[in-house]
Amino acid sequence: MGRIAVIGAGMSAMAAAARLAVAGHRVVVYERTETYGGAVRRFERDGFAFDTGPGLLPVPAVYRDLFVKTGKRPLEECVELIQVDPSTAHVFADGTRVSLPNASRAGVLTALDEALGGDAGARWGDFLVRAREAWDRSRRPLLEEPLWPNWAVLAEREPYPSVPHKKLLRTRLAGTLAEVAAWELRDARLTALLESHALAYGLDPRVTPASAAVLPYMEHAFGTWYVRGGIRELARAVYERCVERKVEFRFSTAVERIVEEDGRVVGVELSGGGSGPSGPEDGPGPAGSGGGAFAEADFVVAGVAPGVLGGLLPGAVLRGGDEVPPQPGASSRLTVLLALRGGRPSGVAHRTVVHTLDRDGELDRLFGERPGVPAAPTVVVSRPDDPALVPDAEHEAVTLTVTVPSGARVAEADVDRVLDTAERALPGLRDRLLWHEVRTPADIAGATGAAGGAVPAPALAAADGRLLHPSNSTRIPGLFVAGGWAHPGGGLAHAGMSGALVAGLIVEGPEFQGSQ
Repeated sequence: MGRIAVIGAGMSAMAAAARLAVAGHRVVVYERTETYGGAVRRFERDGFAFDTGPGLLPVPAVYRDLFVKTGKRPLEECVELIQVDPSTAHVFADGTRVSLPNASRAGVLTALDEALGGDAGARWGDFLVRAREAWDRSRRPLLEEPLWPNWAVLAEREPYPSVPHKKLLRTRLAGTLAEVAAWELRDARLTALLESHALAYGLDPRVTPASAAVLPYMEHAFGTWYVRGGIRELARAVYERCVERKVEFRFSTAVERIVEEDGRVVGVELSGGGSGPSGPEDGPGPAGSGGGAFAEADFVVAGVAPGVLGGLLPGAVLRGGDEVPPQPGASSRLTVLLALRGGRPSGVAHRTVVHTLDRDGELDRLFGERPGVPAAPTVVVSRPDDPALVPDAEHEAVTLTVTVPSGARVAEADVDRVLDTAERALPGLRDRLLWHEVRTPADIAGATGAAGGAVPAPALAAADGRLLHPSNSTRIPGLFVAGGWAHPGGGLAHAGMSGALVAGLIVEGPEFQGSQ
C-alpha cells in the first residue's frame, strides 16, 4: 500500500487518516501546532474547562460510522454521548421564551403553540415537512458522494419546495431563507428561530438559498448531542483511534511545500530540517524541492484552508476551482468564556439562543459594507451540566458565542454588549462573574490558519453554486483536500464526512461513489 502524508491534524484530516490506515496505507500526519483537533480546542484555568470550538455534536452517526469502520470499540465506548433535552431554549426580542424538545416533532409543535400562540406550531410543522423534502433531494450529492463533475445541476436546482405566494397579482416562490420566513412562517419569532440556524454558520438569510432549510431539519431529525467532558473529548477519541491504527503524528512540524514531479505529487518538504516518515535519512527531495527535509509520499491529503494550500503548492488549482463560483466572504466567531460563582441551577437548558433586538442592524453589521461586531448581537449561551468542566459544584462554566465578520477586531465594549445580551437568559450574570476570557477571530486564525479566522459554511444547493465547495480530488494526481473548505463544507459532522470521502477516493479511486 501507499505512503500518505496528511497536512494538519484537524477532525477531517484525522478521520481520513484513520480510515486510510485501516486500508493498509502508511499514514503520517504533520501538524504545525502542538496538538490535534484544529478548531476543536480546550481552554483551562483555575479548575474550569471550556470548548473553544463547537460545543455540540450534530448527526453523531457520522462518527459512529468512523469508529465502526476503523476498530472494534464503538464510539460510545470511547466517549459518553448525551442527548441534550431540551434541544434549545430561545429568548426572542419581544421577551417570549420557548424551550424546544430534542428530536420530537410533536413536542416542538406543542411548545411553539403554547409559547407563540395561534397556529405557530402548525406553520413550523408544515415547514419541516418541506425541509425534509429538501433534505431527501440533496442529502446524497451534498454529503455522501464526491462532488459531481456536473456540479452545475446542484447549483441551478433549488431542492426546497416553496409554497406559492401571491402578491400584487404575481405568484412567487421563496428563493431565500428570509423569503421562506416572511411568506411561509409569517411570524417574527419563527423568522428568528429559522434564521438563527443560518447565522450560526455565518450565512446571511437574506441571500442564503431556501435549501438552507436542511440545517434546522438536520437538528430536528437527528437530535443534538453533547460529549461528556466537552467536544474536545471527541477529538481525543479520534486521535487515539488513529494512534491505535498506527497513524504517526508529527506535532510542531510544519509542511513548507507540497512537492510535485512530472505532474504528480511525490511528497512534502518540512520546515526546520525536521525528519520525514523514515527519519532524517530521507534526505533531500527531488530537484526544485527546496532545502528542507523531504518526506516521500504517494498521496498527500491537505486538511488546510485555501490560502494555506496555495502557499504550499503555488498554482495548485482545486478541481472545479475555476468553475465553482467563489465562496462569499466567510464569517467568524467571538467566544466569551465565563467562570461563575454559584452552581448551575437545575432545569436550565444546555443551549439558549438570545435573539437580537435589532435584526436589520445585526445583519447590516455582519454582512454590510462596514462590517463589525453587532451592537445588539444574537448570543448563544452554552451551560453544560458537566462536573468535569468546573472545580466543584459551587461554580459554573458558561460559554457565549457570537457570529462576527472574519477579521473583526473586538473591543472591550463589544464584550460588554455580549454580556448585557446574555443577561436576558442568565439574570445576575455580572454579580456571579469571577473572570472571563475572550477568543477572537485572530485566535481562530492562529489555530486553523484560515485568513481572518473565517469559519466555513456547509455546502448548500442552488444559489448558482455560491455555497458549493471544491471537490476533494484536485487536478494534480495524488493531491486531495479535506475539511471545511472542501466538499461538503464546514461543520463538525461535515468534517467526518469529508474525511470519509477522501479516504474512499484514495482507496477505491475515481470510481468511488460514496457511502451506501
